[in-house]
Amino acid sequence: MEHILSILIFFPAFAALIGFLVKNDSIRMYGIVVTAIEFVLTVYLWANFDTSIGDMQFTEIIPIISSYGVNYLVGIDGISLFLVIMTTFMTMISIIGLTEKRDLKHMIITVLFLEMTMVAVFVVLDAIIFYAFWELSLVPMLYIIGAWGGKLRIYAAVKFFLYTFFGSLIMLVGMLYLGYVYYQTTGNWSFSILDWNMLILPFDMQFWLFIAFFAGFAIKVPMFPFHTWLPYAHGQAPTIGSVILAAVLLKMGTYGFVRFSLPLFPDASVYFTIPMAILALIAIIYTAMVAYAQEDMKQVIAYSSVSHMGVIILGIFALNVEGIGGSIFLMISHGIVSGALFMLVGVIYDRRHTKLIKDFGGLALVMPKYATIFGIMLMASVGLPLTIGFVGEFLSLLGFFKVHPIMTLLAGLTIILGAVYMLVMYKKSFFGPLTNDENKKLKDLKGRELAALIPLVALVIILGIYPKPILEPVDKSVSQMIDIMKVKAVNDSTKVRLMESNSIAGGQE
Repeated sequence: MEHILSILIFFPAFAALIGFLVKNDSIRMYGIVVTAIEFVLTVYLWANFDTSIGDMQFTEIIPIISSYGVNYLVGIDGISLFLVIMTTFMTMISIIGLTEKRDLKHMIITVLFLEMTMVAVFVVLDAIIFYAFWELSLVPMLYIIGAWGGKLRIYAAVKFFLYTFFGSLIMLVGMLYLGYVYYQTTGNWSFSILDWNMLILPFDMQFWLFIAFFAGFAIKVPMFPFHTWLPYAHGQAPTIGSVILAAVLLKMGTYGFVRFSLPLFPDASVYFTIPMAILALIAIIYTAMVAYAQEDMKQVIAYSSVSHMGVIILGIFALNVEGIGGSIFLMISHGIVSGALFMLVGVIYDRRHTKLIKDFGGLALVMPKYATIFGIMLMASVGLPLTIGFVGEFLSLLGFFKVHPIMTLLAGLTIILGAVYMLVMYKKSFFGPLTNDENKKLKDLKGRELAALIPLVALVIILGIYPKPILEPVDKSVSQMIDIMKVKAVNDSTKVRLMESNSIAGGQE
């Protein structure tokens, strides 16, 4: 287990290089086997993970630029463990359900390189190395959208790259400055997040550093008003690109807030709680209304992603165990559900070469299996109790209720809008008379498609009924992070706020 995290990072990249030697007719099976091995390794990691503690585990350090404190430092805790498992699982599922036929070999090789960068982002604990993998993740996704996307693929790919790259440069400035602050404080350079967690920064410095990191993370989430790149990226990306983008890449932004912004800048996090909540509320309401107006099934789901990410932001800035733990669970549930929905749209697009809602109607008559699975995922998306979507939304809102009951009530009511636009889309597409002759010839889900979707359905139901295996380790690490925030807070009001919002959770523990 000593090098398990390094194996998880670099195995997909090594396999991608070997993939150039694999014959075209064997490349799909090769991709499935590689991603399945990667997923099994993460399950093995979970089996050996000590869920009773919140500390970093399986840490490994290799000096890179010792004189400036840049090291290859990796580790994992309850917060990042399940994001890594979700990453490897959704990558495997996306290749199993892959519908793309053009240049399949390069597609799968690109996805394997992308998997390396995504896993690395969730386990690297050195800010400079984190930034390197953060930026590297843009390249495979840029290629996936630009090479296999729709008519506006180049525009969508360039917009995606420019938005995220620009925000990340501002974040890099913040990282370099924080490394310099550590040098000024201790006499040694370090870019280790674990070392930075020991720094107690004045509020003014926290304020500006929070904004610098916000630029990188908010664009990646994406938060309102930085969300405009996402509908284009989703609309033009091939199915596998949309699945991975929604399931994993968006979560890198929210993970960044939890891993960096909260523990490093506790006073600034409290100060910006209400502004962040307002932006999240605008995202929930505005994008829900925009989603309702869409005529393209894929765009409906794309805008719904922005809306759901708003709920995650609310949970994170509740700054208590319920809210942050619920937001992390919601990251996982949204990854599974949105990935499945994009895959389902890809299935119908592969058959009809259209995603317009008006081109369908009565699909439940000819594709009952497809309609059933779509319905289950839709219910999970709107947060139906006993589905995976309900747990994270409930805990996120419960956590923020301690902070601002009125804003939480408004957020809870506006989530109903999500049920409206999703159910309207489902009604128009699946019910009513089967008027279009082309739809009468459609075939229901086949073996490979069912193999990709049934595990997702199982997770939606099982984790909706029994979420404890995920919530328990997550809460341990979140509790420890909040303890760090209490110690580092320089304002008494911040300490009081953290104590009050975590008083019930602390009593229960």
